Amino acid sequence: MADFSLTTLFVVPVGSTIAASPATPSTQDLTAGQVGFFKSDYSVAAVGDIAASPYFYVAQGRVNTYLQGSKRSDKIAGGSVALTGAAETIRPKSSNVTEWYKVTGNATAEVQITLVENWNVKCGDIITLTLRAHSSYIDTLYFNGFTRSITVVAPCCECGGDPCTQVDYEALVDQIIAKFEAEAPGNNPDNISFNTFYEFSQPDPGVLQIEGKPLTKYGVPCDVAAFPWEYDRMYFRTFVYSGPATTADFIVDDSCNVVASTTVTQVSSYPSGTSDEIIQLEKNYYSYQAGYLKHLYRMAGYNQNFESWVSAGTTYDTYYIKFNEYDKSAYQWGDYIYEDSMVIIAVANGSAEATALSAILVAALGTPA
Repeated sequence: MADFSLTTLFVVPVGSTIAASPATPSTQDLTAGQVGFFKSDYSVAAVGDIAASPYFYVAQGRVNTYLQGSKRSDKIAGGSVALTGAAETIRPKSSNVTEWYKVTGNATAEVQITLVENWNVKCGDIITLTLRAHSSYIDTLYFNGFTRSITVVAPCCECGGDPCTQVDYEALVDQIIAKFEAEAPGNNPDNISFNTFYEFSQPDPGVLQIEGKPLTKYGVPCDVAAFPWEYDRMYFRTFVYSGPATTADFIVDDSCNVVASTTVTQVSSYPSGTSDEIIQLEKNYYSYQAGYLKHLYRMAGYNQNFESWVSAGTTYDTYYIKFNEYDKSAYQWGDYIYEDSMVIIAVANGSAEATALSAILVAALGTPA
């Protein structure tokens, strides 16, 4: 479901301090990039008094102050007294906060690992393995994912002239890996080999391990209006069945002909809080928080108000506060859905400013989900 919250993003500059002392008596005294919390009378809030204020603001100083003041959120009514629910913190009725949670940054994305084992084949059987990979980019190139198959013949048994069903599974897996690692036939650059997306190994005799490779990092253009970053991960399905590969039914395998078990031992995941992600959020939500010139134009002369406080290569924790209008009388009757607000605060993982930020947010809103 789409989220239509009016969103304001605050990125705490690395090495900055959270305004929490009389040295910053009001929002206009914030230095460029500095983030602070202010009470209902616009005085700076601290850990010891923010919960007592009827509501508070999140504010950040700007470099470009022409015709606009500090960037500021709407009124957030917290309350430190709370009951803990299963999914989120349930607050007193005086609070207008509906969601309050934290996402801990992790720049390392896990890749999928699948094991193929417990073979049930006989000597000379024809075995087909089909892999179907999906990701945002892959699915733009291939219908129903990047689907390719390889077919091998189970190696001969060493049991004389008697019928024998015991296959050398270690040799079988070696044979499968060699077929997977072979280069794609022909000179067509669109004929991509399995090695582009997978790595193959045999961790134990007769066990085939298929591991997805990390996605390629695409180039970041210099155009400030470009949107080069998106959430993406690669995952795949594995089918192992007897008989040659056919085009009759490429959606699923025949459950009657499955000749090995496939187990996903590690699920692929998304990275979170990377500097590329936070830079993209700055672009996404720029028009929500600019006093004027609400779009990112390609000519620098029309883009002087855009400011980025992200440090390249930094992993950020992100805090999300979603809340309704503080003054319910501001809502007018109408045949429409009320728009709530959301504040996202990004701060460098493990930094001193992250510790200060967490302390004041917990004092105001309780422990995040």
